[in-house]
Amino acid sequence: MPHSSLYLRCAGREIHVLDWTPAGGAVRGTVVAWHGLARTGRDMDELAAHLSARGWRVVCPDTVGRGLSQWAEQPEHEYCLAFYARLARELLAQLGIERCHWVGTSMGGAIGTVCASGLFEPALAPRIQSLVLNDNAPELAQPAIERIRAYAGQPPAFATVTELEGFFRAAYQPYGFLTDAQWRRLTETSTRRLPDGRVTPHYDPAIVGQFTHHPDDYLIWHHYDALTLPVLLLRGEDSDLVLRPTAEQMRLRGPGARGRLQWVEVPGCGHAPALNVPEQLALVSDFIERA
Repeated sequence: MPHSSLYLRCAGREIHVLDWTPAGGAVRGTVVAWHGLARTGRDMDELAAHLSARGWRVVCPDTVGRGLSQWAEQPEHEYCLAFYARLARELLAQLGIERCHWVGTSMGGAIGTVCASGLFEPALAPRIQSLVLNDNAPELAQPAIERIRAYAGQPPAFATVTELEGFFRAAYQPYGFLTDAQWRRLTETSTRRLPDGRVTPHYDPAIVGQFTHHPDDYLIWHHYDALTLPVLLLRGEDSDLVLRPTAEQMRLRGPGARGRLQWVEVPGCGHAPALNVPEQLALVSDFIERA
């Protein structure tokens, strides 16, 4: 499916976006697909192709400090959910998106939650029609956060892309099944070369400062409790980040208490399902189309 590579000025930073447009026919609506902490919008390629084939426009940004987007000039102020919500508001405005569904993996789900609550950016709440939380919750397990900080805060460097691919295969083994071609694309779209010629993951290591400068940034029950829209929680059955007791709490609060939460355990995955196989893609598209 065709997509455009765009560079937009949002919150004073250049943000890279892939904008997937359905081939022919009327557009059913728009889906914003937002990636995880140390990842890029290219993680959403399979989902975007799947939804685009079904008539949806799909917008996949690189968050500030990741992929082809500009890095923060004030990391302690820009690498946080409030700033990401501002990015989202300005991004939707520039793309002329009045209404959208939101699919967020990990950090992308947290960004979707705070955008849909309207507590940071009130103008966003009425624009978001549904929310898919791909292994994300309003409270995250601290040991898993420490694990993610450990590998994301000190990204390794290798002489070859092949070695970097080996690192990604080990670090992201909980994603579940990926073909060799998918692992290669994940690597090639997540790589930058250092001045000494080595290769390293394509993000600013300072992104993990969010956990120091904003230690409760991912404790967002007050945002979750304010949600009134339909929510789909996709929890990797082996996830160490979203624990089952937390998911049970989600059933009793916010959209769960309003009968608007659907919870699905995704087999064969930890943190986080890659949204790249037919069963996972169908869960997302079916939910959006019902919503």
